[in-house]
Amino acid sequence: MSDKAVITCALNGVLTDPKQHHVPVTPEEMAREAKAAFNAGASVMHIHLRQQGPDKGHLPSWEVSVSREIQQAIREACPGVVINHTTGTSGSNYAGALNCVRETRPEMAACNAGSLNYLKVKSDNTWAWPPMMFDNAVEKVQAYLDVMEQANTIPEFECFDVGIVRCVGMYRQTGMYAGPLEYNFVMGVASGMPADPDLLPILLKLKLPDANWQVTAIGRAEIWPLHQRCAELGGHLRTGLEDTFYLGDGTKVTSNGQLIESLAACARRAGREVASPAEARRIFGILQ
Repeated sequence: MSDKAVITCALNGVLTDPKQHHVPVTPEEMAREAKAAFNAGASVMHIHLRQQGPDKGHLPSWEVSVSREIQQAIREACPGVVINHTTGTSGSNYAGALNCVRETRPEMAACNAGSLNYLKVKSDNTWAWPPMMFDNAVEKVQAYLDVMEQANTIPEFECFDVGIVRCVGMYRQTGMYAGPLEYNFVMGVASGMPADPDLLPILLKLKLPDANWQVTAIGRAEIWPLHQRCAELGGHLRTGLEDTFYLGDGTKVTSNGQLIESLAACARRAGREVASPAEARRIFGILQ
């Protein structure tokens, strides 16, 4: 087990509406929220891009210029920070995501490692949104891996279900990818892996030996025992306004900094120290 826990802050996400929640959109807002998370212990910032026009902040963007401006603002506010760029798209057109990685060369980027029926049912037994497929075919995964290799960007393999964890080993076995391995177990999506701490030992048996791993826990107050177990088992840690708005006592937060403070406390209760940005770079094998 690594005695240092790398903390990632997922600053804003793709679905959260800034008119309803305190999610950052502009470069200035992203930098302010990143700084609060950085001061609380986060050394990695996972970013999503939003359209910058009036009343457009709830809509995603793949403008390279927006990505550059946001990354620059965050780097100026948080010296040495590691940027982890989103790439998640549905459908056949993912050129914008590829361009953002190719042109801005972030240290890390999400690589969604398999497909998932992205579903949720409301209490009245109707769909929370129209059923959709989050499609990540092998050809799409390969396209992302090729661009990340060109950009010297380390992929973070997003695994929404147990079988997807096993796919990552196949990508290594077939030569699709040969660099440093970082698994992200995404737990709590209604149609994917549940946010159940008892599932972690199984996932650790299925990942490749010596690979880094972390948990993304989606939900409310009930996700915090999962974060604590992740810290105890040696995983790296992630939270932010993309993943939750609630602390373990049910308090609703207004800033990423509040969530990162609680996550850092999980690490320390497990007897681990929070990694600095320089230590995070060494742990993940990021080239300086």
